[in-house]
Amino acid sequence: MAETGKAAKGGGFLGAVERFGDRLPDPVFIFVWLIAILMAFSALAAFLEFTAIHPITGETLMAQSLFSRDNVQRLLTSMPQTLTGFAPLGLTLVIMLGAGVAERSGLFSAGLRAGLRNAPKAAMTPIVMLLALVATHSSDAAYVVLIPLSGVIYASVGRHPIAGIAAAFAGVSGGFSANFMPGPIDALILGVTEPAAQILDPSWSMNVAGNWFFILGMAAVFFPIGWFVTDRIIEPRLGTYTPKGETPISSQKSDSQLSPEERRGLWYALGGFLAVTGLWLWLTFGPGTYLQIPGAPWEERLNPMLDSLIAYFFLLFLICGVCFGIPTKTIKSHRDVVRMSTEAMKDMSGYIVLAFTAAHFVVMLNWTGLGAIAAIHGAGAIQTAGLPAPLLLAVMVLLAAGLNLVVGSASAKWAFMAPFLVPMLMILGISPEMATAAYRVGDSVTNIITPLMVYFPMVLAFCRRWDPDFGMGGLLANMLPYSFAFLIGGLTLTIFWVWLGIPVGPGAPVTFVVPDGAVLPEL
Repeated sequence: MAETGKAAKGGGFLGAVERFGDRLPDPVFIFVWLIAILMAFSALAAFLEFTAIHPITGETLMAQSLFSRDNVQRLLTSMPQTLTGFAPLGLTLVIMLGAGVAERSGLFSAGLRAGLRNAPKAAMTPIVMLLALVATHSSDAAYVVLIPLSGVIYASVGRHPIAGIAAAFAGVSGGFSANFMPGPIDALILGVTEPAAQILDPSWSMNVAGNWFFILGMAAVFFPIGWFVTDRIIEPRLGTYTPKGETPISSQKSDSQLSPEERRGLWYALGGFLAVTGLWLWLTFGPGTYLQIPGAPWEERLNPMLDSLIAYFFLLFLICGVCFGIPTKTIKSHRDVVRMSTEAMKDMSGYIVLAFTAAHFVVMLNWTGLGAIAAIHGAGAIQTAGLPAPLLLAVMVLLAAGLNLVVGSASAKWAFMAPFLVPMLMILGISPEMATAAYRVGDSVTNIITPLMVYFPMVLAFCRRWDPDFGMGGLLANMLPYSFAFLIGGLTLTIFWVWLGIPVGPGAPVTFVVPDGAVLPEL
């Protein structure tokens, strides 16, 4: 058991949140109760004929009861597929198969001691926040690699590992749309914006860099906010990390000298890194272009390479771990490799149980159709607000942030909101690019405080590696300051961006001039 200091459950609002959260049942049973509530509400919504009109197809979306014959049959016949189809589960287990070898062979420990031995502790948070913001382009890989690794990095320099996990989670997920360059998410989200804008202006076409300046502004705002919250709020309330029966990390030597075997192992591991990375570069850019789509637009051409990053990290950790373990004698035969991977899977057993219930809740929510219906009705409420453009977009940010607590998929929410909101905002003189940018602020900032976010249980499992008693309340309490601060920063950025009329991206102004004769359809 880990003792995290008196500050971990102190007074004030965050202490109350943590105490309340820790009184909740185990996260597995929280999802069980949520499923029960969802089933009851779906039956009521279906009985009351809770509906919405799809803004593009005109199709009437009706709430579906989970007690219907089809849904009961689907639930009972597809349980294995529901679990195995839960995306974070497979991604996490694949990564951990390789990472278990790299960690247990001693590679992580030696590498961190070598690379961070002279690095000041104060530099850890800005480094982690910067990496986390950039890593959002790697999507799943950022969650399953950077977040747990940040805990190890913080521990190696005598800082609280859960503070490192919180900082990385805040950057990767709370700052989901903030970045320095456009990436796949830009093509995805703006691709949804295009048909919505064409409802009003058929000549409008997507510019994948249409949000570039704005997401750069988000990164510039979120970076110092995340740094401040981590160092001034989160880590002080966590206290000094003390594993049971050991001295505090801060009083241990994290810069112990490497042995000759460890130095040789690190050189071997560097060779493994170059080999695996060189292989991926060859597969991406070499003859045959196995991980590229020749002739595709540049924003789509490297999608296969991005999709292969999980396999890359698996092989990278595995090969580098073996290369380090052979000269250091931590790996003496292939049986040691199997043992290390097996032990890593044992550590993930609790997460697998949690994933079973989380996966069923997510898929059953989709079966009801309630998420899409709620998104459409929520979007409709904005139309009657009659607010000035900056405040109207601020309301849109808040709407997206609220819906994000119950509907996790960014593209799914926008697919239902955009056909209604984008044409309406265009009539009011706001460009589709600016509408998309405002949505992305709200869609990002509350990712880190909803247990319904598919990676939330996984991050909780990472925290429990360092503190087995760390609960849902602890994670919520530690992520709330980031979420509130990001929301305030994002709202302020959005309001001032529209007020100042700064272009959202190259060739993407804030304003929109309605074409002559264009009329917003009744949606």
